[in-house]
Amino acid sequence: MTATAPEARPAGPGTPPAGRRERKKQRTREALVDAAFRLFSEKGFDATTVEEIADAVDVSSRTFFRYFASKEDVALTFQEEQHDAMLAELAARPADEPVLTALRRTAVTIAKACESGEMGMDPERFQCMMTLTADSPTLLAGSLEHAQKKQLHVTRAVAARMGADPATDLRPHVVASAVLAAFRAAADVVTSGAMGYTALSDAVDDAFAILEEGVNLPSAPRGGAGE
Repeated sequence: MTATAPEARPAGPGTPPAGRRERKKQRTREALVDAAFRLFSEKGFDATTVEEIADAVDVSSRTFFRYFASKEDVALTFQEEQHDAMLAELAARPADEPVLTALRRTAVTIAKACESGEMGMDPERFQCMMTLTADSPTLLAGSLEHAQKKQLHVTRAVAARMGADPATDLRPHVVASAVLAAFRAAADVVTSGAMGYTALSDAVDDAFAILEEGVNLPSAPRGGAGE
């Protein structure tokens, strides 16, 4: 005998529909992110507290922790958006495009979107995040850890484009590691200002060009540069 599902009970007086509750939760989450980035911009990451973020939205710290595990978690929402946008853009690239070419064009597109505000990206949050990771060792460590956790997703996307099995083929893992390192290197030279780059998209394009050209570079002769 098949059991029948219990009849749904109507919502009680004053109980908002599920859709309304979800929208309210989303608005609260977005308000916390907005407040956090505003405070990060004004005070810096390390000097901003969870209590200050919660107070700015007129909620308790307990409510804050219903949405985020820490203030690092709030800051990394932008990196999460970047990651999701990159995977979506990579999936949309022509199927016959070489793997590294597709990754290079994807990375440059996402970097330009961050700078210009396209694809739903917030350029102010992007600039804030670049500054924060340069100034806060704590957040930089969190950013690197986040990228490491997301590397498997990039590996799978690369493997799918190659028609390879990442369980038995090392190549997708190497490619994913290399492109994430290239993106990180590009961000580092932009924030340091050491090489004259002012746009992340330009640095990303050059970093990926190095990978495309090959990194088995010749060693300098003894007595040459670097000695």
